[in-house]
Amino acid sequence: MLDSKALQSIPLVPANTADPAPDYPWPKPYTSAMFLSFDVDAESAWTSKDAGHAQRLITMSYGGYEARVGTPKLLELLGQLDLKATFFVTGWSVDAHPAMAESILKAGHEIGHHGYHHLLPDPGDPWIEEELERGFEALKRRLGVKPTGYRAPYGEFTEELRVALVRHGIVYTSSFRDDVRPYRHRLGDGKPGTIELPVTASYDDWMHGLSARFSPRSIFPKEHVLSMWKDELDEVRDWGAMVTTVLHPQCSGRPMRLRLLREFLTYAKSCPDVWITTGENIVENFLRHEAGNR
Repeated sequence: MLDSKALQSIPLVPANTADPAPDYPWPKPYTSAMFLSFDVDAESAWTSKDAGHAQRLITMSYGGYEARVGTPKLLELLGQLDLKATFFVTGWSVDAHPAMAESILKAGHEIGHHGYHHLLPDPGDPWIEEELERGFEALKRRLGVKPTGYRAPYGEFTEELRVALVRHGIVYTSSFRDDVRPYRHRLGDGKPGTIELPVTASYDDWMHGLSARFSPRSIFPKEHVLSMWKDELDEVRDWGAMVTTVLHPQCSGRPMRLRLLREFLTYAKSCPDVWITTGENIVENFLRHEAGNR
């Protein structure tokens, strides 16, 4: 339970002091956008909770499904729909499953940074810098890629991480849940930070569809999730804003969830006003307008 001293230490300022998201137009003929993105954690989704899971082979098999079935099936689907996406991949997944990582790159998709061991960033953690460096090193060594985008494991952030990402040359992040349009972070010292492509919480498939050993949540049926996803997209289209997906091959690569995703993406593609694209393309659009407004 929090004591009075802890409560008094909470700053009386917003946690995020960035300016409101600018209302930059999307490339013609589009008037709204979808940042189509996937998080490839493989077994690191489980070992990051407890390193002892590495010896629990059935637990590990949930993550192993990504390389064996989930990622190939998703790449096949994206190819059929002629869509490109951003895949945020942990360094551990690249080292453990190099053929899977190479197949993502070979299919023409963007690769983003997602930590190395998928460890939750917490204030004061001494390993934040090591997680970044090992992730960069694995992506460079295995794939020849220096990513410009980063998504935080577990969707958590600290000021130390925000500063470190700028220092390492990351251009954009996609983790915060506080907007419906891209914006630029402001660091604690007032300097500009990365561009943020905010996540749409309802498009996190882990919340609706993970068949997990340890999850207390039941799996939502297709009709429920599809209804939520369509309604969210349609309202965002009316706003002229953006949705961001957080899809996992060990969730959306399962047969029932793949069928759901196919139906949703087919619907999204039928909306001529929605720009379905990668993070790097959305950021390029943001930077062009930002430079023009200076």
